[in-house]
Amino acid sequence: MAKAKGGKAAVVAQERRVMRVLEDSTTEIDHQVNGAQDIAFGAMEATGKERLALAAKALQASPLCVDAWGILASEAPEGLSFTLELWRQAVAAGEVFIGPWRMTAWRGEFWSVIETRPYMRARQGLAFELRRQGMVAEAIDTLRGTLALNPNDNQGLRYILLDWLLEADALAEAAALHQAYEEDSSAAWHYGAVLLAFRQGGEAKAAEALPAALGTNPHVPGLLLGRVPMPAESPEYYSPGDADEAAVYCRTGAAGWRAAPGALEWLARAVPGEPTAAPKRRARAKG
Repeated sequence: MAKAKGGKAAVVAQERRVMRVLEDSTTEIDHQVNGAQDIAFGAMEATGKERLALAAKALQASPLCVDAWGILASEAPEGLSFTLELWRQAVAAGEVFIGPWRMTAWRGEFWSVIETRPYMRARQGLAFELRRQGMVAEAIDTLRGTLALNPNDNQGLRYILLDWLLEADALAEAAALHQAYEEDSSAAWHYGAVLLAFRQGGEAKAAEALPAALGTNPHVPGLLLGRVPMPAESPEYYSPGDADEAAVYCRTGAAGWRAAPGALEWLARAVPGEPTAAPKRRARAKG
């Protein structure tokens, strides 16, 4: 490690020289990554062999192209250590590309800064694969860290994190997360509040939270209780309060309800006559 001689002024001068080198290097790296990203965008629109070929071409243009690594990871079979390492590589590439100084400067504004979006997508992909492979604590930590980088949560990760925390019985953190976004009026947030109340205060507390949840979306209990079949595929779009929104919530939220002893039995008693119409299969524009 180099040591500056000559006191504080020399230290400052040496720091500035290093920073200038970093700034010049960053400009060139950004140029290379931007070119590779254009290729990666093409890969996102492609399928099959062409998709993989374009991802490889993007990595040849810059090994720091995060989305190219993410495409390879998404094309690899789920559940393999190889796939997990591809997602880790995508995240690592993003950390190198962004760099420690921009990581600090942009913290809290990630996603708003366009250059950070591939990295945020990679972190999400890594969290999902970690969970698939049973690494629940690391998956939760990855989502927690991602949300800290972008509290505005353009990716909607708070819904998944809340479900995972409730399933893991991390009630204090789940309560804090729910409080941080208390103005959220989605079905996921209201039914998350019901389950949290049940876990913390039993049936009486859950009963207090249930009317607001039913008012937000009356279709959730039928799906959670199996009275209404889940659609084969998750809807691409939904409108607040409709059956498609309920299906989207239940895909990730149902595990937390199943993990809470007595929760579904209580819900069945508390909601004996909810709607029984199956979720509509057609896509809808968000309202």
